[in-house]
Amino acid sequence: MGIAFFDLDRTIVSCNTATLWTRREVRLGHMSRWQALRAAWWIGLYHLGAAAMEDAIERAVATLAGVREDSIRTRSLALWQEEVVALVRPGARTAVARHRARGDRLVLLTTSSNYLSEPVTAELGLDEYVCNRFEVVDGVFTGVPVRPLCFGAGKLRYAREVAARAAVELSACAFYTDSFSDLPLLAAVGEPVAVHPDPRLAREARRRGWRTELWD
Repeated sequence: MGIAFFDLDRTIVSCNTATLWTRREVRLGHMSRWQALRAAWWIGLYHLGAAAMEDAIERAVATLAGVREDSIRTRSLALWQEEVVALVRPGARTAVARHRARGDRLVLLTTSSNYLSEPVTAELGLDEYVCNRFEVVDGVFTGVPVRPLCFGAGKLRYAREVAARAAVELSACAFYTDSFSDLPLLAAVGEPVAVHPDPRLAREARRRGWRTELWD
């Protein structure tokens, strides 16, 4: 048995779920346009290399301080059912079925939250998910993320923990992702696969001879 790790945004689904979430929250009146613009600003700085994604995640989580957890759970499920599930790429289902037939453990490994990871895992029949989580006290968010963040090198750390629990070496694992930020884990697994890769990952995949797949 090996383990197949799957990224979510722009890998399993053809969208960035954070962008859809922000637009939906503004449309429903849960977020102001100013808050949405600030979020877009930080994401833009990250893509320009002028800010760390960790900063953007922390600022986004901070806006949840005082919000009830059950409200976010309900709104996340509605986002999934009404906007995201239709964007699951056909090739994602094929890859999941292929690894299931091989007897591999199937793990969603994403920077998204557990509130969105839960329905994704159920839809695809995955074995577990590893994601970002937020501190909750008495059913209310404190505005603080649980560390380490599931991003970049953090994904590698979490993947190692999952593999260790299953007594599997990372060399026996596969990882599917679109993002150059996932390079630490891609370089550690035995089967790195670039799925609809961003420009930096596409160049790196060509340089290292990694497989590239298009799942639409």
